[in-house]
Amino acid sequence: MSTAEQTPGDDTPWGEVTPEAARRLLVAAVDAFAERGYHATTTRDIAGRAGMSPAALYIHYKTKEELLHRISAIGHDKALEILQTAADGPGTAADRLTTAVRSFVRWHAERHTTARVVQYELDALGAEHRTEIVALRRRSDAAVRRIINEGVASGEFDVPDIPGTTLAVLSLCIDVARWFDSAGRRTPDEVGALYADLVLRMVGAGQQ
Repeated sequence: MSTAEQTPGDDTPWGEVTPEAARRLLVAAVDAFAERGYHATTTRDIAGRAGMSPAALYIHYKTKEELLHRISAIGHDKALEILQTAADGPGTAADRLTTAVRSFVRWHAERHTTARVVQYELDALGAEHRTEIVALRRRSDAAVRRIINEGVASGEFDVPDIPGTTLAVLSLCIDVARWFDSAGRRTPDEVGALYADLVLRMVGAGQQ
């Protein structure tokens, strides 16, 4: 799936990024970073993919790292929104954990190109930007941990190590972006359902 299909809920991909030239550069950067990696990508590569001159990039982004930060911030904000919405939603802890995993996995599958950049290029960020993104990741961790804690408290789950299990759940979901193939035999919804079932087994749901 190309990056041009990868921002949910908007008629225009990455519609929150304006003006149009800045959006085109960001779309091009996602594709380039996913294909070549951040460090192997040059600003000339990005500008060329966007059909612009290298000088045009610096009108909208001071550095290549600023582009990566913008991509990462938007992606992590969306991930946090998905998990917090599930954590705050109705139903039992098992219901909410199912919703969280299905939605989170589906996002990583449907937007696997973007998600690979968002999740696996964190170390390329400068110290200030990395601190900001790490804080968003911790809030995502906290949303899932809250669901698991509540499931343990209610007797729905049997989890001896809640922090470790939370990390395992998130790692399992995020890794979908690394291997998912749009031409593969499973759809994003099917992978989400499979992973939700696996996670419920991990936390001992229904075994009490």
